[in-house]
Amino acid sequence: MAVDFIQWPTKLLRPATTLVSPVGFTRSGGRSLGGIERTTRTDRGFWRISLNDVSVWSPAMRRTWNAIRTKAGGRAGTFAVPAWSFDSAPYASGQRERSILTTHADGTTFDDGTSYYQGSIDIQMATFAPLGAAVVTLRLVHASTAAGIRFSYQHALYETGPIIGQPTETTFQVPVFPAIRQAIPAGATLECDNPTCLAHLVDDRGMDISLNNTEIDTASVEFVEAVDVWNDLAIEAA
Repeated sequence: MAVDFIQWPTKLLRPATTLVSPVGFTRSGGRSLGGIERTTRTDRGFWRISLNDVSVWSPAMRRTWNAIRTKAGGRAGTFAVPAWSFDSAPYASGQRERSILTTHADGTTFDDGTSYYQGSIDIQMATFAPLGAAVVTLRLVHASTAAGIRFSYQHALYETGPIIGQPTETTFQVPVFPAIRQAIPAGATLECDNPTCLAHLVDDRGMDISLNNTEIDTASVEFVEAVDVWNDLAIEAA
């Protein structure tokens, strides 16, 4: 995915609360004489994410904030925003598990000496999921369930509905919100520990932040899913 985006620095700029909201896209013809209003879903919808009360209290935090704000340049910038979901993540143990940093199978690290990230949840796309699919089949390798969970693939965020089919002992068919943004190949590993969402700032001044005498400030940032990016990629792939 050749998209220039800013990875939100989750370790340095952490919000007190996060709001990850699926926004349905419905239309109505108005109310009937009896007061009944029927609505029809005309689109699979999009995400809105709010990072509320992000603490900024050190020079490093302030510089990082300034740097990503400058690079974003308002609503035109694209972020990979964390969609923290550990409250509903399908940990195999039933309790919250931490991601780990580990080495390669032969005990080596990357060239710069760093270890690589390994999530505690392992869920794969069991069958090819085409662009626009509303139902997918997931394979549970190390996870407790496929229903009501969030995952991302190449920073496209999804949430699953109830299980509607079980082809095999470890594979489950579930509806997803929104529709698949970009085709996902069979066997692809999905990000369930720390899912992310490709998004834009809701407002050009969405990263304004004050400075008081204590030099300890908080700010909230609102994002809307970058559906324009997915649309452009779909046109290129057509």
